[in-house]
Amino acid sequence: MSSEFPKLRRVHRPAITMGDPCGIGPEVTVKALNVARLHHGLRAAVIFGDHAPLARAAKLAGIEVFWRDADADANADAEANFESSATDFVLSAPSTDSLQDAPENERNISNEVRSGQRSFRWVQEAIALWKRGGCDSVVTAPISKHAWSVAGHGRFPGHTEVFADAFPGNPFAMFFHAPPTPALPGMNVILVTVHIPLAAVAATLTTARIVEAIQLAHAAMVELGTPAPRIGVCGLNPHAGEMGLLGSEDEVVIKPAIRAALASGINVTGPHPGDTIFQRSLIKQHNSQHTYDCVVAMYHDQGLIPLKTLAWDRAVNVTVGLPIIRTSPDHGTAFDIAGQNLADPGSMLAALLLAVRMSRANEGGANEGGA
Repeated sequence: MSSEFPKLRRVHRPAITMGDPCGIGPEVTVKALNVARLHHGLRAAVIFGDHAPLARAAKLAGIEVFWRDADADANADAEANFESSATDFVLSAPSTDSLQDAPENERNISNEVRSGQRSFRWVQEAIALWKRGGCDSVVTAPISKHAWSVAGHGRFPGHTEVFADAFPGNPFAMFFHAPPTPALPGMNVILVTVHIPLAAVAATLTTARIVEAIQLAHAAMVELGTPAPRIGVCGLNPHAGEMGLLGSEDEVVIKPAIRAALASGINVTGPHPGDTIFQRSLIKQHNSQHTYDCVVAMYHDQGLIPLKTLAWDRAVNVTVGLPIIRTSPDHGTAFDIAGQNLADPGSMLAALLLAVRMSRANEGGANEGGA
């Protein structure tokens, strides 16, 4: 964590942004926090969101409201408002007006604009709280990119870009961590390009950008407890280009990046065909016979299709390279099941617990405050 910003010196306290009010964000937020406080020792959190959808989600799930609403009158002095929340769960300045909690086909543009405005504002407020030392990580529930766009925030394709904008000058990437379980393997993936059209990927890839992703992958794996990680790099084209027969990018852009990373001391190989590399990166809990600890994928779906197929309910998105700890579930708003108590909070819970684990690591393994 950068010394440029104050460090939290209290019980571990993540900030959680509720995401789009009309999606499953309120539901997975309530369910994940409830499990974390009852079974993982989490004693405090700051929630940025609205009371009504959170309370509705809690009622449908049979959960008693366990948070208190912050005093809106004290919002001008936010840190004073949160000072007493070091050992409880507080909802920051809840809105007085409500939004319909409705499936996608019933949403309207007025609600979508307000949802976009609020969910964007909550992320900004959570980042500001971290900069003041009022929380030690931020966990973001899913937002609607379209709602952000119609609300006037279209220059940000997603959370990752907002966090990068708040900490300019830092290399960053989307990193996904799915730990192994007794029954299922784990996987780690980092993306070189993120929210851009597929048609723009080849032109966007540069050797420097790939080197940066390899370095960030190495650092992330070390932070997660793998001291000498093995990094495998995907090719862009089928069969990793077949030595230029199926595309030149693998030879001209990707291979020089791998050579540069090797020269810096990183254990990295590639480019490997994208249709086989992930099978060799499956991390078994009781068997270390896998080839790669992390895969560097060239574009969004190349990395996320195998990851989400393997670990839909436990994979976590981590923004790496920035001084702030930010995690999120690996799924979207799921408007089609919102408000029906059908959402699985597994990925949100994993994101919350990983954020706390990373916060502890930043404090040299401190164990105050349970989770």
